[in-house]
Amino acid sequence: MSEETSAADYLNRHWQTGDSGVQHKVDELLALAHGSSENTQLYRDMLLSVVRMAQADRNRWDAKIMRQTLYELEEAFSRLEQFKRRRKVTVFGSARTPLDRSLYALARDMGKVLSEHDYMTITGGGGGIMEAAHVGAGLDNSLGFNITLPFEQKANRVVSGTTHDLSFRFFFLRKLFFVKEADALILCPGGFGTLDETLEVLTLIQTGKSPVVPVILLDEPGGNYWKGLTRFFHDHLLAEGYILEADLNLLQLAGSPQQAMQHILTFYSNYHSSRWLNEQFILRLNHPLNDAALERINDSFADICDGSGFIQQLCGDPQGDEPELHHLCRLTFPFNGRAQGRLRALIDTVNVKENLL
Repeated sequence: MSEETSAADYLNRHWQTGDSGVQHKVDELLALAHGSSENTQLYRDMLLSVVRMAQADRNRWDAKIMRQTLYELEEAFSRLEQFKRRRKVTVFGSARTPLDRSLYALARDMGKVLSEHDYMTITGGGGGIMEAAHVGAGLDNSLGFNITLPFEQKANRVVSGTTHDLSFRFFFLRKLFFVKEADALILCPGGFGTLDETLEVLTLIQTGKSPVVPVILLDEPGGNYWKGLTRFFHDHLLAEGYILEADLNLLQLAGSPQQAMQHILTFYSNYHSSRWLNEQFILRLNHPLNDAALERINDSFADICDGSGFIQQLCGDPQGDEPELHHLCRLTFPFNGRAQGRLRALIDTVNVKENLL
């Protein structure tokens, strides 16, 4: 069952008045707004959700949450449209890192290296590590997703007062865009907020709620900040069976900006992106795999398939895909949706030069 069908069934079950006149007015409003669109049913469902809430006349705080959520989502979608085709990396780290600390220089160099490879740098838009990454990247290659707080947090000197600074009132929406827009995630040392972001992005990827992307723990050469955390993962989470060994594939350590950048470049050397289509999982590839590699993949990664094996299409069915992606090869299989760490290992395999035609 498609997401659209499920949403429509939900609305039919929970429609409170059954007033076809209201639904007709909604359809008229949509026709005035944009005419015909493949997204019409989605827009209709959203408007009917607002109407249902008005019918229930819920408390003012609930209504304010819904209004602010819709406003912030629409504003962010609109502002980010201009950067749609740019690769982006989200850099996390402490807002309290002083300018004279070596970690500040590390983050600044990270932003510079990213910009040299035409990647935009996303941060929380504040000071410390966030400012440093933007200083290195420069305004044209920076995006700040700020949070409205009564203390400490304000837009840094690079993005402040520009269209590259987006402000959010809700943490959950800000976090959504940190992950949604990111082709990779780099985490520098920080406090509770940084650790929260680290565990959250790992959880989202591990559970399949976010696409697999590089998650890189960046520290100074010889630094122990992330080494201590990964030891905890091994000694407690893995040892007690709370995570799978393959889950550790989802993160990588880096001791320099150059090493972190190389992790990202390697990840996208042949792998381009992925999508679901009709219960099939599709890896888009820049170059096709050779027959021997495809045979090894069918053998080595059978555990992540539910049913038939891996099928390669040199330029597959572009159904629902964007025109600029039609030329890409496709590796299609019925992914079980659970083993994200193993999926990361598969992506590493399709990136090996010897496996390409």
